[in-house]
Amino acid sequence: MSPVLTEDAVSESDRPDHRRVASAVTRGDRDTVGQVGFLRIRAVTADAHQVSHRARHVALAADRFVVIGVQTAGRTVLTQDGRRADVGRGDLFVYDTGRPYFLDHPEPFAAHLVHVPRRALTLPDEDLRRVTGTAIGTGQGCGAVLRPFLTTLADSPDACSPALAARLASSVVDLFAVLVAEHAGDDRSGADTARTHLVARIRDHIDRHLADPALSPEDIAKAHHISVRYLHRLFEDEDITVGRLVQRRRLEECARELARGGRATPSVASVAQRWGFVNPAHFSRVFRGAYGVSPREWRRLRGAPAQ
Repeated sequence: MSPVLTEDAVSESDRPDHRRVASAVTRGDRDTVGQVGFLRIRAVTADAHQVSHRARHVALAADRFVVIGVQTAGRTVLTQDGRRADVGRGDLFVYDTGRPYFLDHPEPFAAHLVHVPRRALTLPDEDLRRVTGTAIGTGQGCGAVLRPFLTTLADSPDACSPALAARLASSVVDLFAVLVAEHAGDDRSGADTARTHLVARIRDHIDRHLADPALSPEDIAKAHHISVRYLHRLFEDEDITVGRLVQRRRLEECARELARGGRATPSVASVAQRWGFVNPAHFSRVFRGAYGVSPREWRRLRGAPAQ
């Protein structure tokens, strides 16, 4: 009978930094931990045992992770979301630490485990549940691409620069989203759902940071754990570039505020500065280009007193 490990049976020293993910490592086994961008990567070799991650462990967890596993030796039986998957050598498997799961390793095994912060994934939970508790073959499709990619990262997690690590981590997230859509049997609708959700999040982020003069595609991409190239690709179907969207939203807020009357109406320069325009001359030029009149003329035509 394989020993059963819960998080209560695992010492603090054996746990990875994000704590409440149950560690299955005992004396003599090997568990190497590395970091690639926002990904936490573990290469585990261990004897037969079981790991139980229960509802009380979920409630106590400080962070939530989606774990993508690559079985490199032995077997793993994964149970989550009412499904039971028998994972063999070369297969991928996925579980979510935000819900109870059970891992049974009936024999000595080895696996690479990639911990992805749940907040880095734009997938809705209902889409994510399509792959948790399943064994995913790697003979074809996205699994065939993702398996060697994850294996390479696990073999040398600290070998790349921070900038490259961030891009590689974003690529893992992108590939995983495709894997979820592919596994659901509906590549188009699954990918479109993830894309629509991400674009909505990006638009909301832009609206909340318009006043920051430093807001840029690079900052937006970093905030959403994606590459700048992928960010621009997301907006190819939006009929506007990310930079143009930021400028248009700033101009819209300036136009709205300039048209608002009242006793204590702010100056044109202060309105421009409040919405992220640093150079008044540049602001006047792009405002005229968008609305056909200068900011002062816009204010006069809208009935607000000139400043």
